[in-house]
Amino acid sequence: MELDQLLEAILPKARIKSRLIDVVAYASDAGFYYLRPKAVVQPVSEEEVQALFRLSQRQKIPLTFRAAGTSLSGQSISDGILVDLSQFWNKIQIEQEGELVRVQPGVIGGNVNAYLRRYKRKIGPDPASINSAMMGGILSNNASGMCCGVSKNSYHTTRYIRFMLPTGAVFSTEQPQDYARFEAECPALFQLLQALRAQVWQDEAMYELIRRKYKTKNTVGYSVNALIDYEHPLDMLAHLLIGAEGTLGFISEAVLQTVPDYPAKSTALLYFPDIYAACQAIVPLTEAGAEAVELMDRASLRSIEHMAGVPAVIHTLPAAAAALLVEFQGENPADVQHKISGFMLRAPELQLLEEPVFTTDPVAQGLLWKVRKGMFPAVGAVRASGSTVILEDIAFPVAQLGDAILDLQQLFKKHHYEKAIIFGHAKDGNIHFVVTQAFDTPEEIKRYDQFLKEVVVLVVLKYKGALKAEHGTGRNMAPFVETEWGSGIYQIMKALKQTIDPENLLNPGVIINENKNAHIQNLKELPRVEEEVDRCMECGFCEHKCPSRDLTLTPRRRIVVRRELLRLKRAGAKKQHKQLLHQYQYDGLDTCAVDGLCATACPVDINTGDLVKRLRRESHSDFANNLALLIARNFKPVTAAVKMGLQSGAGINALLGAATLTKFTRQARKIAPALPLWSEQLAPAPAFATYKTIDKAAQQQAAVVYFPTCISRTMGNAAGQNGNSIIATFARVSEKAGIGFVIPEDVESSCCGQIFSSKGYSKAFEFTANATIEKVWRWTDGGRLPLVLDVTSCTHTLQNCRPVLSPENRQKYDALSIIDSIDYVADFILPKATVLRKKGRVLLHPVCSLQKMGLENKFVSIARQLAHEVEVPLHAGCCGMAGDRGFLFPELTAAATRPEAQEARQQCYDGYYSSAKTCEMALSEAVGKNYESILYLLDACL
Repeated sequence: MELDQLLEAILPKARIKSRLIDVVAYASDAGFYYLRPKAVVQPVSEEEVQALFRLSQRQKIPLTFRAAGTSLSGQSISDGILVDLSQFWNKIQIEQEGELVRVQPGVIGGNVNAYLRRYKRKIGPDPASINSAMMGGILSNNASGMCCGVSKNSYHTTRYIRFMLPTGAVFSTEQPQDYARFEAECPALFQLLQALRAQVWQDEAMYELIRRKYKTKNTVGYSVNALIDYEHPLDMLAHLLIGAEGTLGFISEAVLQTVPDYPAKSTALLYFPDIYAACQAIVPLTEAGAEAVELMDRASLRSIEHMAGVPAVIHTLPAAAAALLVEFQGENPADVQHKISGFMLRAPELQLLEEPVFTTDPVAQGLLWKVRKGMFPAVGAVRASGSTVILEDIAFPVAQLGDAILDLQQLFKKHHYEKAIIFGHAKDGNIHFVVTQAFDTPEEIKRYDQFLKEVVVLVVLKYKGALKAEHGTGRNMAPFVETEWGSGIYQIMKALKQTIDPENLLNPGVIINENKNAHIQNLKELPRVEEEVDRCMECGFCEHKCPSRDLTLTPRRRIVVRRELLRLKRAGAKKQHKQLLHQYQYDGLDTCAVDGLCATACPVDINTGDLVKRLRRESHSDFANNLALLIARNFKPVTAAVKMGLQSGAGINALLGAATLTKFTRQARKIAPALPLWSEQLAPAPAFATYKTIDKAAQQQAAVVYFPTCISRTMGNAAGQNGNSIIATFARVSEKAGIGFVIPEDVESSCCGQIFSSKGYSKAFEFTANATIEKVWRWTDGGRLPLVLDVTSCTHTLQNCRPVLSPENRQKYDALSIIDSIDYVADFILPKATVLRKKGRVLLHPVCSLQKMGLENKFVSIARQLAHEVEVPLHAGCCGMAGDRGFLFPELTAAATRPEAQEARQQCYDGYYSSAKTCEMALSEAVGKNYESILYLLDACL
């Protein structure tokens, strides 16, 4: 029987991904290894996971679980069945007033903290990837982080877990009866754990080694400290699963003990003449109560010198300098200041280059942390095309940290890693180093092998440190687990793996691997493909922002597939290349919303939408490009035809029933998929008031020029909703505030060009942008008056059209002030108007463009002046509408809005507001409530 058929006996086809594009897209994680799975599956229940375990055992097919795939050591890839938990395992439940939190493996760590924020609590682990990493990986890698230390990592803050063994047996440490059941159902494992515990306790050297090594961060091998921290075998096993990287079982649920999220913080960047001097400050800072002490060497500081807002002193530091980013935290400012004062008493003993300056300003603190977090991507952004960024983490005894770093820097020189940088969590003796490495020749692979083996000798033999402090053993350090722990403890780890997974089918090759060359096999190539995405490190930080993540591909996967297309082409695999290219059309191009939110989460600022736009542009025929240009040149009659079509559709629905056109187009799309789906949110816009002709007199009296977008000119509110057009509402709120405005006479022939830009019609976009800027120059009296648009995405398009303008129009553009309706309301209307009444509770949807333009806070601030309670859904993101894409691919919008809609439906609100008509339509459809422009809220309150 084929694997697909076997899987279909367990899961529906929709949750089995076995096409070429699926297995290629999931072949990469954030590490530098590559294995192509046979299939990717998405179970929704423990019963389905049990069935997958049975299939794995029966067919001898390996099984690997993956959550976000942000792990760095190769622990979430497979050449067997890859079990994707990122979509359906997303339960979060706050318990005991935030003291505990119950989570499933597919929940993003940052989202857990967002739910806990109202209780002033957070989870203990705080990895740098917390806004992308999911709880399955955070637990399975025993994640820690910058302020976590040892005591607050996953191991120490996990109160209960529910897990499944490869046999399908399920146990929970929360259920008292499971302790006896474990002994009855798993006697061999129960007895092994008892025997291993006795062995460790009876061997003083082994016991002391375990105790010593877990006083610092250590994620090498299994968490054998469980054998001395716990007495009952079930508790031992539960904590062995923390950090086991999915090689011993499946964690389906966990309850974590939370930690305080201190409201008061004070931060400083301290500068020292060299690493040694910086390391001398670690103990005084730690004893004073510093929550974070982040070390940065001169090379790492040099990597971020170009960043806007970086302290000027960084540019002048000597060649051997180093810095410590320090943060004190507490319940109140006095508590924090007391800790700082304690440190300052000892500061004169240190070799500081400058007097410490602590700040409590959130913006300044954010910049300092941005400097620290920007180091890894800074190296990634400038690496040579085709090379991989390798981020390793090791730990040394704090007292020897300075010596160890100097030795490590010598290894960089010896093996020609000229751009290597060092930074890390100095308080814990935990440092990260970043090198760039190509794996395209035997010589390069040999260089990495020799370098890594010398790092092992340095860390383990010379300094008795840890080869992995945070990132997990994975495939990268699996050959060296025995080197670090010695034969006795390594045999304990092997015995655990052999007893629990005797066939070695659960994530094989990770942690326990007898292949001493595993670290240099199955290495990932990153061939140069296209300039838009060559900087991509495949870290996966972008994925949670992508509207198509639960439907087709994410930005990372789009790039992974592009790289595979190139590899297939070079290998002459014509059939596979053709098949993958065909599948990429829908998965990679058609269902990309090109919203660009991926760039806001990308460490190296990649906007995958730019790639998709170019690929769309290149796929257009001359006929299609000329047709688009013809439409751009005749925009007024085209918009009139669209409005007439909307009026006709509304008339048909009025005559034959409200959903007539929706039903008809849904059926028609089965025959002609290119036909847009009619939406019940579609309605023609009412005629707007006569134009205020722009003449010199009108310009002198106006404060702004109002540019009603083509969407606002053609589309109105759906039947039964607010009958006022957005244009009439804009006029009314302006008049209430006493602000004069003008609407251009020739506005109906004008457009921002977004409709052409997003589809890749470059000539049409270039024509439209230039024509519009010429008009705007005239409308605004040479830029004297601001231009206001009423759809945020259109504002964003016009604000970013400069690259396609002619030299003459660029000069005009540079003199213009183009603002969004959100700016207009905040900066023009509210300062002059009187708010007479407030709504009770409102819900907002900040559209993508607001986030990219940095206007989200201003949008929320407006709502807070007009309502007593304002909420933004935690899962608010791109709706996938992308102008008209939601009409052509409604499944994209449905998938993109589902998490936000589920959240929005849990409560009742007095109004639902946004700032872009098509996005409002998408959310109205998804939530079943009327979303409208925030201008309507303003009109109701003034």
